[in-house]
Amino acid sequence: MHFHGTEVRQRALTLLRGGAKNADVARKLNVPLGTIGYWKHEDRAKRGECPGRRAPQCPRCDGRELDEVAYAYLLGLYFGDGHIVQHRAMRAPSLSVSCTDTWPGLIEACAQAMQSVLPSNRVTKVQRQGCLEVKIYSMHLRCLFPQHGPGKKHERRIALEPWQQVIVDAHPWEFIRGLIHSDGCRLTNWTTRLIGGERKRYEYPRYFFTNASDDIRQLYTDTLDQLGVEWTHCTRNGKPYNISVARKASVALMDAHVGPKY
Repeated sequence: MHFHGTEVRQRALTLLRGGAKNADVARKLNVPLGTIGYWKHEDRAKRGECPGRRAPQCPRCDGRELDEVAYAYLLGLYFGDGHIVQHRAMRAPSLSVSCTDTWPGLIEACAQAMQSVLPSNRVTKVQRQGCLEVKIYSMHLRCLFPQHGPGKKHERRIALEPWQQVIVDAHPWEFIRGLIHSDGCRLTNWTTRLIGGERKRYEYPRYFFTNASDDIRQLYTDTLDQLGVEWTHCTRNGKPYNISVARKASVALMDAHVGPKY
């Protein structure tokens, strides 16, 4: 997709403010007509020339208040099953989170978090094979999720910006819940013990978090440490992608604040 720079946009706005027609500006600057119309609308909205309407505000660009609880949860979802893409047919990029069909509660929680973080934008749901894609479009997604970049998350460095760290420190359980709801699970393991000469089955719950990114796993474990949750690495097939929480007291903490997907 071709992106037009600030200079081209400013030339277009100068012509439009001078009374030039959208189609004439599009031909002169070799810019799609729809893009010219969008630039004109945004420019008029910013100058207060669209009665009853205003350009959507961004917490990072315009200082609008951010729902930090919803953002911490959504950030966790994004680090797991979320991605930001720019479709050729759309002006604004979209944030998409894929949620398995069998977890309707998670789907609604994801949609509510998106709507709370970007209240001026509309959340949509697209059915895919075996999952539902929850998505929202915004020109400011890269402001809110600066970890976005080319390539897969585990192939590039992932680190929180200072302002994001402040939010995660203030709402650590919401961040953990988002990570678990995306790349984690609560399951029941079992083993056998010899009790009074009789071998009996013993079941115990545990939480798993699996992510190929060393940085994202570190964010997860650092936050668990902050919360006093004990965890261990669980290497499978030579790959240390799994983090296990199995201690009874730690599982109880996770149950109280996270719980299984639903």
